[in-house]
Amino acid sequence: MMLAVTLSAYVARRFASSVLLLLAALTGLVALFDFIELLRRAATRADAGFGIVVTIAALRLPFMMLQIIPFAILLGGIAAFWRLSRSSELVVARAAGISAWGFLAGPLLVALLFGGLSTVAISPLSSALLSQAERLDSTYLRNAGGITALAGGRLWLRQADRAIDPDGVAILAGRPALPGRRGERAALRLEEASLWRLSTADKPLARVEAPSAVLLAGRWVLDNAVVFNATQGNQNQAAPPARIELPTDLTPDRIEDSFASPDTLSFWALPEFIAVLESSGFSAVRHRLHYQSLLSLPVLAAAMALLAASFSMRQARRGGVAQMIGLGVAAGFALFVLDRVAGELGETGTLPVVLAAWAPAAAGLMLALTMLLHLEDG
Repeated sequence: MMLAVTLSAYVARRFASSVLLLLAALTGLVALFDFIELLRRAATRADAGFGIVVTIAALRLPFMMLQIIPFAILLGGIAAFWRLSRSSELVVARAAGISAWGFLAGPLLVALLFGGLSTVAISPLSSALLSQAERLDSTYLRNAGGITALAGGRLWLRQADRAIDPDGVAILAGRPALPGRRGERAALRLEEASLWRLSTADKPLARVEAPSAVLLAGRWVLDNAVVFNATQGNQNQAAPPARIELPTDLTPDRIEDSFASPDTLSFWALPEFIAVLESSGFSAVRHRLHYQSLLSLPVLAAAMALLAASFSMRQARRGGVAQMIGLGVAAGFALFVLDRVAGELGETGTLPVVLAAWAPAAAGLMLALTMLLHLEDG
């Protein structure tokens, strides 16, 4: 028993060092190509200096690392197990009565640790830095800006409205403009605002027209708003202009983030943001898919580690080692393609979000376990 634990720890150290080396090499290679692409885009921008390009490329490094981790585990694991097989260390271990399941426990725990740290630690860091990189990219390398560009003209929002009905719904539309003249620098202002207040059964309760609507802390403020009460006999009869306040959970950052990539949101902030997004009428499919993908990352990392073992522990004297390693790399990239296809199907609603996020990890894990059972137990 002590021999198995010692051997498992030894294999785990070899596995971890190989994965870290591959992770650094692959991240550096991808970062180099990204840096060259940023330089090409900055060549036509007079205000985008070399320092800005370096800053953007550096801020994107954790995001690239997060994308590369599964492949680093696969390739690093293949390299580590192949070296152990080539030096006959695994052959000696098996001759001593230690099964593959015994010395694979350590690498499996290391892979789970890599996946877990990627989800709970690297992902929040990646999202924060990527958000800054996107802002710099938008300011210096792209002609885009603000909610107006993202919304394409009029902005439509949906949220809960309990002022008239306990389960009521409010739909607010308007043309995004600069903040109001009240001094609220972070406020969002909608010109030519229209507000529809609906019951649970989507029955119209009231329509409100206002010259503008300003989003303040926890509320929308509509000045000089004219209310058309749909519950009265004459729906065209308007009430005198008045100031209307509508409670809300929205903020300008949350509205703009709803149009941004889910990669710019922290793993810890995603559940609350998804709830606010859906209650406001936005589609949260991309964000839920991203959240489930981050949850499945430790399982995917474990699957990659087991795949690396199953394709690289063949004894060198049997021959065909290069072919087996090539098949292992091909299996890893097949999982990558499956992940992309499942993600596209999940975003379009063809597949449930949970299935689309967990299918690649589950498929890789089952394939690896099948290969190892065949290799170990025949």
